[in-house]
Amino acid sequence: MATVLSRALKLPGKKSPDLGEYDPLTQADSDESEDDLVLNLKQKNGGVKNGKSPQGEGPDPDSDAEGGGPAKQHLSEVTTEGYPSTPLGSLEQKTASSLVSHVRTLIFLLTVLISMILVLVCAFLIPCPPRDLQSTWSRHLGPEGGGDLSPLELVDVNGDGLPDVLLSFMNLRNGSMIGVPKQQASLLALSGVNGSTLWTSTLSEEAQSLQCSGLTSVDSAEAICLVTGISKLLSALNATSGKTIWTLNPSHLFNGTLTTPAVVLPDLDDDAVRDLMVLTTGVSKGDLCFLLISGKTGIPMGRPVKYNIMREGNLIGPQVFITTHGAIYILFGFGNVQAVALRDIFVQAQNRDSSPPSLQLEEPEWEKRRSINMSEFIEVYSDDVEFLQMVKAPDSNCSNLLITTRQGLVLLRGQDLAHHWVLNFQGLYSQPTPGYFTNDQTLDFLLEAQYGDGMKKVVVVDGNSGTIIWNSSFSCHMKESAAISVMTSDQKSVFLFWAEGVSAEPSNSDLNSGTEPPGLHHLYLLHPNIPPQSFWIWEITQAR
Repeated sequence: MATVLSRALKLPGKKSPDLGEYDPLTQADSDESEDDLVLNLKQKNGGVKNGKSPQGEGPDPDSDAEGGGPAKQHLSEVTTEGYPSTPLGSLEQKTASSLVSHVRTLIFLLTVLISMILVLVCAFLIPCPPRDLQSTWSRHLGPEGGGDLSPLELVDVNGDGLPDVLLSFMNLRNGSMIGVPKQQASLLALSGVNGSTLWTSTLSEEAQSLQCSGLTSVDSAEAICLVTGISKLLSALNATSGKTIWTLNPSHLFNGTLTTPAVVLPDLDDDAVRDLMVLTTGVSKGDLCFLLISGKTGIPMGRPVKYNIMREGNLIGPQVFITTHGAIYILFGFGNVQAVALRDIFVQAQNRDSSPPSLQLEEPEWEKRRSINMSEFIEVYSDDVEFLQMVKAPDSNCSNLLITTRQGLVLLRGQDLAHHWVLNFQGLYSQPTPGYFTNDQTLDFLLEAQYGDGMKKVVVVDGNSGTIIWNSSFSCHMKESAAISVMTSDQKSVFLFWAEGVSAEPSNSDLNSGTEPPGLHHLYLLHPNIPPQSFWIWEITQAR
């Protein structure tokens, strides 16, 4: 009690609400109740034992022992509600966490801002290449519209992502003698966007072929085109600039004539550029010569390889055929189809017994046919062959062979040369046009046959079974009219062909109006998605 009175004398008195003045005794009772509250709170937290707290703290603040300072310090750590205050370390951690959060937010906002700036720069500040895109365009070639157009090739010349037109034509120019015109062969590149001239070049002779696929080297992004002339010209040029890369020396042909376009072969000399082979014929009827040429330098790879073959019928090939096991054969013939291993040609050209590993592979089923005649040639087909085409086989990595004869079509399996199907259909005057017309992912074929006086029959053949799935007849006086196929977005093909004007009627019936004047033809479009029972042909009139 003495302690309470001494504390009451030291503390200022509490003002009594009734008397309007301070009462020391009332103030002391109030302080005593506060001390009891502090003691009760400490007992709830573990009690007091032997004058010490469970954590080893000092004696009770109300005891007579010394240590008033520590007691005051303990009381300062308790809030007025009786809960401990937040430690200083915890405040520092919260401050650091808040700072990291602000930094992350700032980095995110900066990233978004930079991205928006880049988008705006690409969309508005960087100018797009000017494109004068036109739906149609036309060009008149030659000083007075004279000259004959020869081969045509589509290739991206100027790097705008659109195919450009590369063509060769004979231009009539004034010769050295007055009144005597002189023909000049020219090679021209036209923009596919608007038909403007990209570059032009002169050729030493008329071109029979332009090839721009499969010749680009591994370390070059520029397209390389190959020009084959009608007699001695073989040249490689840069499609972007039109500059000549190399030209074959005519003396390497040994008085021979280039009868077909050059054939692109695999890389035989390990220079990362595919090599070439040309077929030449001599003055005598039986002279036939193969010449291997480096695709990088245009220099012959060895000596010419000569064969003595009777030339009867149309020249077939040469074409490169790769079998299932990787063996490489050259297909060619005159009115027939024969095969010779590229390995045999290479060994004779190099005059050595060894060959590259890629040429040492053989196809067992093909080699069985060689043992029949005991010669270098393998007989593939020998019955009035007009055309030879390679078609993709859906269930094999080897192509099939489609042979057009005077009697019809024959499809041979590429892996063993066995007959897959035969179609009797006479009067074919052009190569079958392949396209995906049915739903079985097998190439089908559109055929055009001439019969009667100015009549043409158009049929579509199922490539899997060889049966006719659509046919119709038209009046047509055109000597030659090549058909084409165009792939649609649903992985099918539409066929385009020429005929004279007729009224559109369902298929499987003869269509012949006979009312339009000769010389007026229409371009017909045959679409596979129309049901076979109600085929309709769309037409675009074109005077020819």
